[in-house]
Amino acid sequence: MERTLNAIALVSLMTGLFMLTACGNKQQARQNAPLAYKTTKVQKADRTIDQKYSATIRGRQDISVLPQVSGTLQQLLVTEGQRVSKGQVMFIIDQVPYQAALNTAKANLEAANAAEATAQLSYTSTKQLFDQNVVSDFDLQKANNALMQAKAAVAQAKAAVVNAENSLSYTTVKSPADGVVGTLPFRVGALVSPSMPTALTTVSDNHQMYVYFSITESQMLDMIRKAGSSAAAIKAMPPVRLQLVDGSEYEQTGRVETASGVVDQATGSVSLRAVFNNPQSLLHSGSTGNVIIPVDYKQQIVIPAAAVKQLQTVHQVFVVEKKDGQRTAVARNITIAPFNTGKEFIVTGGLKEGEEIIADGAGMVKDGALVQ
Repeated sequence: MERTLNAIALVSLMTGLFMLTACGNKQQARQNAPLAYKTTKVQKADRTIDQKYSATIRGRQDISVLPQVSGTLQQLLVTEGQRVSKGQVMFIIDQVPYQAALNTAKANLEAANAAEATAQLSYTSTKQLFDQNVVSDFDLQKANNALMQAKAAVAQAKAAVVNAENSLSYTTVKSPADGVVGTLPFRVGALVSPSMPTALTTVSDNHQMYVYFSITESQMLDMIRKAGSSAAAIKAMPPVRLQLVDGSEYEQTGRVETASGVVDQATGSVSLRAVFNNPQSLLHSGSTGNVIIPVDYKQQIVIPAAAVKQLQTVHQVFVVEKKDGQRTAVARNITIAPFNTGKEFIVTGGLKEGEEIIADGAGMVKDGALVQ
């Protein structure tokens, strides 16, 4: 009986070991079995990628209008948002004291002219008497000095008249340029002066708008190396587009005119300025948006973004190669262009046209995996 039980236990043990070995072999076989991956052949193609840069919009001229004389604001002849032309009257400051000052200056000029005429008569009479040896040279010089003093008084009086006329003219505040009127913080009756911190208004010349945006220093250096100089790089830039705050695209294209010669140390960027025509006054000074610059890539290798595995700053793809008669996924580092669409990558190094790569799920692939 005991021998029978031992025999049964031995058979059971051998059967368990056999089954365990069989399961292990099946699992290893499954692990070594080729997996089905979506693959693609690397090809070259042309791509145009739109790059967006945050931008601020300014009028070609934003001129602060400040009074040149002090006084009470008597008339306000414009409204906010009104289009004005150069020289158009916008404000009138109380003219009464300045008109009175002008009248006083003119009266003083008349008095000075009369004093000059009297001094001239005196000098002429003294000169005649001097020629007849009636008066001395001292008397003649004294009369001449009086005449010169009278003429100087006339000159001062004339200057006072000019100043008074200018001050009176400054009470009529005119638009310094063609443009659009900004906010009007002062109303009729307000006391204004040249020293006040707030302007009467701002006139924005918005028939053309300046749009400011920034690119990285490395991008600017790359452009300069390709073009040969900063000026040539700016000239070679394609027409740019503008995306407005509501997401719509402005119908007019613009051109980049200038680039700052100074790199912002805080951001490591270079400021550029583009100009856009604004015939319908759709763009307003102070608005924001996005500048869109198309970047053309001619005959470059283009691969799906899902084919790229990113490890911090390293980008990898898995190239399908034959090893020992089996198709194997081999990891390879590549370099990509600084711009991409989010769905595709432009490869600038590490791949050759015609090579086969795993096109999807690169993040789940292991180096050396067998490919079905």
